Amino acid sequence: MPVYPSYLALAGTGELEDRIARACELLPSCTICPRHCGVDRIQGEPGYCRGGFFPKVSSSGPHFGEEPPLVGRHGSGTIFFAGCNMRCAFCQNYGISQCYQGEEVSCDHLARRMLALQERGCHNINLVSPTHFVPQILAAVGIAASQGLSIPLVYNSGGYDLPETIRLLDGVFDIYMPDAKYGSDDVALALSDAPEYTRFMKESLREMQRQVGDLAIEGGIARRGLIIRHLVLPENLAGTKTVMEFIGKEISRDSYVNIMDQYHWPGGVLYNRVERIPLLKKMLRRITEEEYAYAVECAHREGIHRGIPFDYWKKNSQASINSAKTR
Repeated sequence: MPVYPSYLALAGTGELEDRIARACELLPSCTICPRHCGVDRIQGEPGYCRGGFFPKVSSSGPHFGEEPPLVGRHGSGTIFFAGCNMRCAFCQNYGISQCYQGEEVSCDHLARRMLALQERGCHNINLVSPTHFVPQILAAVGIAASQGLSIPLVYNSGGYDLPETIRLLDGVFDIYMPDAKYGSDDVALALSDAPEYTRFMKESLREMQRQVGDLAIEGGIARRGLIIRHLVLPENLAGTKTVMEFIGKEISRDSYVNIMDQYHWPGGVLYNRVERIPLLKKMLRRITEEEYAYAVECAHREGIHRGIPFDYWKKNSQASINSAKTR
């Protein structure tokens, strides 16, 4: 039997239109994310994220570098939004997130991009850095649904979300893919300028889990559920042990967790931050195999067993894990 995304049911009852209206009420004095900038985005006044009234899109297309259950054979239909409500000093997409590179588009245009990705055979619509454009995204989904959009939506965020905003998305998004970046607020503030990151990340992940539960995969393709990403940082600056304890104890041991090993210092224009942020001096290198092995072992100690790489720990000796640098 075909699997229909949840937003079609909301659209059929009129509830989706109500959600759109409620989300748009947040724009005149913006309270979409934890920053509560209070700017009038209806008038185009930008907040910390640099987003005004119109959504700004950097690029869109099938993406084959995401998690396998999202990619399948035909790719994840990604739409990258410009701007961000964090300032990660090591951001790999600095030009998009902090230089605000992209094209302002209407909600109609955004809807057409969604439909075009579906027509190309993508398995889902993967909205990357959506936090600051939630009202506009909902409006575009309403338009696209009325024109035949029928594949799941993925909310792909940095984890610095407001749980009240996430509640507006209940029944709209079938797949959530947030980062769980840090186990320490001090590190989150120093590296990403994100006050109280851990509180908002935890509250939002709890709400996401309540809405969609553990990841459900059919025929190798993600249909519904939560995917959590955690990037391992040098010298365990990400606080992996604390993050995995939270996921295992308060989210689910059956969570699909991608423990990512691809950290690298982006260099270039970001080098000028090293003197201002002493913590960055520890990050001018890639992580070691031992640091990654330790991160994976932290997950397994909490009973987490799904995700990437679910069998990595079997390939590493306990000696390597024990020798990993921890804090």
